[in-house]
Amino acid sequence: MRIFVTGATGFVGRHFCALAAPGATVMAPRVDITDKAAVLAAVTGAKPDFVVHLAAIAANAVAMADIDRAWAVNLFGATNVAQAAMAAGANLLFISTGEVYGASFASGAALDETAVLQPRNLYAATKAAAEMALAPLIPAGLRHIVLRPFNHIGPGQSSHFVLPSFAGQIARIEAGLAPPVLSVGNLAPERDFLDVRDVCAAYWQAIDRFEDFAAGAVLNIASGRPIKIQSLLDRLLALSPAQIEVVVDPARLRGAEIARAAGDAGRAHRLLGWMPEQNLDKTLAEILTQARNMTAK
Repeated sequence: MRIFVTGATGFVGRHFCALAAPGATVMAPRVDITDKAAVLAAVTGAKPDFVVHLAAIAANAVAMADIDRAWAVNLFGATNVAQAAMAAGANLLFISTGEVYGASFASGAALDETAVLQPRNLYAATKAAAEMALAPLIPAGLRHIVLRPFNHIGPGQSSHFVLPSFAGQIARIEAGLAPPVLSVGNLAPERDFLDVRDVCAAYWQAIDRFEDFAAGAVLNIASGRPIKIQSLLDRLLALSPAQIEVVVDPARLRGAEIARAAGDAGRAHRLLGWMPEQNLDKTLAEILTQARNMTAK
């Protein structure tokens, strides 16, 4: 089985490739997904059985810094990859995000795949648009399924995301490089956090069961158990010997935020046999260890 992976050098891509199933040949050439001809040549030349599309601008702050680039990568890059997969006769795993539900989280319930897409940030909007752009390609021969992972964390994640940001600050404080003050935004929201390796395991299981799904099928990848950001920060701080004051930085506040966001992954449980297995306390310890190692360099 030959797997072509976009975004293989990114946070999720590295973990996905590391978990390669026995007998799988993972191909991860560097290619600019906004270059349609280059993507077509790379994918058709590789002759894959599957294309796993992970490449994206996933941090909303980065997306907002260059809005045109975000749309070019996340929407038109996705359609380029989909058309290349069609030309190669390959199946496609399109990795979207649980953030596409956006305002639908206001219900407070754990949302399943039937919830209305109401994205509330640029990253989520580009992903929702890409999902909609792929659907009309099904009659033309696109064979794909859509996976909507919720917040996933682990070693290697960018400091643009909340927990690596906390861990980086803690590590600098421990090293004497910063005063013992940790700047935070709103700690009250509850989010559905998963270890990135559990998320990647779901992707591999989706490949294994791909033929069981209709074209365009959607699967949430979520725990269904939202956790307050405050709780995760407390667990990180408990791992540090430093005495650290936590201070709200107005610059880190995002205005009105969704209070609770959780996903119902019952379909993935039933159809893939997938369940999250990683211990989040261990994951948090790994994130902090990596931050310490990076600070020491």
